[in-house]
Amino acid sequence: MGKLVIITAPSGSGKSTIVNHLLDTIPSLSFSVSATTRPRRPHEIEAKDYYYIDVKKFKQYIHQRRFVEWEEVYPGQFYGTLKSELQRLWDQKKTIVFDIDVIGASDLKRFFPKKSLALFIKPPSIEVLRQRLISRQTESPDKIDMRVQRATMEMEYQDRFDAVVLNDDLEQAKRDAGSIVKKFILGQ
Repeated sequence: MGKLVIITAPSGSGKSTIVNHLLDTIPSLSFSVSATTRPRRPHEIEAKDYYYIDVKKFKQYIHQRRFVEWEEVYPGQFYGTLKSELQRLWDQKKTIVFDIDVIGASDLKRFFPKKSLALFIKPPSIEVLRQRLISRQTESPDKIDMRVQRATMEMEYQDRFDAVVLNDDLEQAKRDAGSIVKKFILGQ
């Protein structure tokens, strides 16, 4: 079993951008592709961004205990980490990096306390977060309100993780996250 780098944050905090930066700059990292029941966005690719499966199949996988962790993040929208995905990447001798919600991140940290580093990417404020979600132009105002409401709850989790990286300056947040992750991988 190898190491895990868990990146978590409310939606719109910049966690995916930071994860992509880490993957581009740290060769020993490999991305854990999560399973989800949410619809695929136009720019997303099956088995690269997510494994897109329907709710019936997702629930079947839950029953078969195929997930390390899973959650119904929004009503009817499930996300989870397949055990087979972890094994696939550990077989390649990779450190696995996750882009995951705070509940899933908490579960992974609990399951792998000594083998994992969990970073919380913190937005400067809830209002900045709302503006970032609006500027994406991928969701309705109702969905944005739902995400902002959840983000308020998720912000309360930040102290449960190993480090908090403030993303009020994206380039600085990338440098901060990279420094913390490199030290973890090297065992410092």
